[in-house]
Amino acid sequence: MSSTLAKIAEIEAEMARTQKNKATAHHLGLLKARLAKLRRELITPKGGGGGGPGEGFDVAKTGILDFGLINDRYLRNKLILFDIFKFIISFFFHPLPSFLILQLLDLPGIIEGAKDGKGRGRQVIAVARTCNLILIVLDVLKPLGHKKIIENELEGFGIRLNSKPPNIGFKKKDKGGINLTATCPQSELDAETVKSILAEYKIHNADVTLRSDATADDLIDTNTLFFFNFCRVYIPCIYVLNKIDQISIEELDIIYKVPHCVPISAHHRWNFDDLLEKIWDYLKLVRIYTKPKGQLPDYTSPVVLPYSRTTVEDFCMKIHKNLIKEFKYALVWGLSVKHNPQKVGKDHTLEDEDVIQIVKK
Repeated sequence: MSSTLAKIAEIEAEMARTQKNKATAHHLGLLKARLAKLRRELITPKGGGGGGPGEGFDVAKTGILDFGLINDRYLRNKLILFDIFKFIISFFFHPLPSFLILQLLDLPGIIEGAKDGKGRGRQVIAVARTCNLILIVLDVLKPLGHKKIIENELEGFGIRLNSKPPNIGFKKKDKGGINLTATCPQSELDAETVKSILAEYKIHNADVTLRSDATADDLIDTNTLFFFNFCRVYIPCIYVLNKIDQISIEELDIIYKVPHCVPISAHHRWNFDDLLEKIWDYLKLVRIYTKPKGQLPDYTSPVVLPYSRTTVEDFCMKIHKNLIKEFKYALVWGLSVKHNPQKVGKDHTLEDEDVIQIVKK
């Protein structure tokens, strides 16, 4: 491992020395590809075919939600984290309904070098990879430096925050060389750079389609996913900036304009409502209320579905797999229908806070 770490440090130093411009884009892309390969060697257990990054803490995943709450190493007051946890549970999920099992993972402060194993960093970040949402708690008086450190460590371990998978088409071939097609102008990647990056992965024949203005990192992520079975994970993240009671109103106005940030005061419990609203928005969950025949809707225990899977069939499968076998049609009230109620089939897509009644055969 020490030799791998030395190679990583050498490449990182060379990248830091290299001025970023169009003339050096090819060289930097090559360095990034080599760095990505070394990072994978570092975080993949020896003897493991491709199961992903190294072991995390023994945390069983239950229910549908895992929060990862990461505090930077300079914000060590555990009462701050406890107050946030307590507020989320008592105000957002209280009384804790039967439809939801909530796990709040207090991950130890990430320090510089965590992705290389320092301070049990790899175990900490491995757990973060399983989360539905990451909250990073920062000191509002000095957030940028600590934010950059944590982001760098998470990025080095294959976690992409608040981003989507690259829109790149990739098909490996037996012959024919590298064929590059770009459907829009490219500011960083050209044919030479693409060929050099792929050569690092011993890929010499493939069709590559760039459907957006892609970077070398995007191309590397795509190859890592296809050929090394080590998937990048794309996780929403909220930066919780604490101690706003120590800054001016003018500074607070500026912070409010920063994307993905929520300023709070854990000590005074200021602005926790905004934090909860942002959490719900980033989780992209849909609440579906049930209505038994001849009864009023049950608004106390909604069925919660991920936004990507909200058809009537998904709802039925969430209740019981046999329900879809007995399904005849459903009556739906809410934003997803034009009439209330409206008769729909199993392929109908539900919206948040719809009410549904299942009619069996």
